[in-house]
Amino acid sequence: MESQVPIRIRLDVDYPFESRVKSILAVALRRKSKKSKNYLRNARIIARMINESPKQVKAYWFFTPYTIPDKRLLNLLNPEKHEVALHVATEPYREWKILENESDRTVKYYTIHGTNHPFMRLLWGRKLSERQAKIPSDFPLKSLHDEETFGKTFSLDSIAYSHGRERGKREVEAWIKQGFILSAHPEWLFKGGSRRGPYYDILKDVLEVDQELDVLSVRKRFNVKTARSTREYEQDINVDEGFLDKLSGKGIDIFTFLERKWCHLIPNPPRTWVKEEDNVGMLEIKNYELWWQGIGKKTRNMVRKAQKDGVKISVVEPNDKLAEGIWKIYNETPIRQERAFPHYNEPLKTVKGNMYAAKNSTFIAANLGEEVVGFIQILYGDQIAIISNILSLQQHWDKALNNAMLAKAVEVCASNGNRWLMYGRMGNHPSLDRFKASNGFIKYPITRFYVPLTNKGKIAIRLGLHRELKDALPQSIKNSLIPVFNWVSRTKVRLRQKH
Repeated sequence: MESQVPIRIRLDVDYPFESRVKSILAVALRRKSKKSKNYLRNARIIARMINESPKQVKAYWFFTPYTIPDKRLLNLLNPEKHEVALHVATEPYREWKILENESDRTVKYYTIHGTNHPFMRLLWGRKLSERQAKIPSDFPLKSLHDEETFGKTFSLDSIAYSHGRERGKREVEAWIKQGFILSAHPEWLFKGGSRRGPYYDILKDVLEVDQELDVLSVRKRFNVKTARSTREYEQDINVDEGFLDKLSGKGIDIFTFLERKWCHLIPNPPRTWVKEEDNVGMLEIKNYELWWQGIGKKTRNMVRKAQKDGVKISVVEPNDKLAEGIWKIYNETPIRQERAFPHYNEPLKTVKGNMYAAKNSTFIAANLGEEVVGFIQILYGDQIAIISNILSLQQHWDKALNNAMLAKAVEVCASNGNRWLMYGRMGNHPSLDRFKASNGFIKYPITRFYVPLTNKGKIAIRLGLHRELKDALPQSIKNSLIPVFNWVSRTKVRLRQKH
């Protein structure tokens, strides 16, 4: 097995805040900023990423007199992966002693802060002619500028600006293999400027961390960005300070997630988290026989009807025949259950790609002879099984295909030991809700949290803009509007078809 090449990162912490203006003011006024909650926030995010990485990483942090690490950051900079070092601004010896005294760390390395802008030279306390500070010949710290000792350094934030995520990642991985040091400035982690950054996505990919952010869905309404995880039903989300900092850095105003009450309660949520009532359609499975006896005679007869009509229900492995059957079902009609069907006209290539890419899933197919006439996809999460899809050809609805497939899904989950089977939400589609109820699903109450990350997010929540209209309306009003919504949805489809 090929040994892992260590990743070395040089981080020049020039400014205390992500905001360039705020940082320049802090430096100009020589103001201590450690008490601000946003002080060195990007540096903390990077430190957590390095700590969580399964890779072998060594980070060299170069701090100026205006970015001395506070306790929050120092607690993350464990000596095994991090080295506290000096980024000389004007006076090497004085700044070295300040950094060692305030960080309580032994400082062994230094780099030199430099700038080509005359105004910025004055801001940092240098003469107009001095691009960077002068280092005495007897200065005892080791210079990371010494390429013969440490190797070459390449700018991560610059390559992100020039090449973007995919090409940038390939470039960075090639540098690492050659033993080069990656250099970056925390201020450009999420935003670009001066031909730098944003480099968060490249760093995340290289360090192999923060995969939970790859499944975020972002909705923008009234210029407010609200994010949620597309896997929020499948797994618990660790909504800690680091996670929320990363979301805020990516420009998210509100993060919403649900409490998976069937397996995990959230103790003492912060007061700033706003609660709203939500629900899922849930079936608790103790064993198949109990479910079968509890669903009622009419539903049991529907399951038997499919069998009498020659329908074969079975668990199947993903294959081209199944994909073609799903594609045929998708493209049978543009309208299902009185609404526009989103998968209509979906290409076969897309259907195949999605089916073969599905992980932690079971597919159940309904066959009439050799023809696939219906399918269910069961998605497995942590202490939950989820009906991701259940569809059949409308021309065979008289054979009660969905009832038979759902019975098979319950049987599969019972044999796997899955206690909970979820089937979407309830309350937005009366006919589908009746089908769920007839098969033993109940409206299971859960709590949805909304976490404001910015002042804009706080204002949006106070104004009630965080909820979708269909969720904000009372159920009695919603029921009367559902036929109107369905009519609008069908009309849009017909108008698109005419054009």
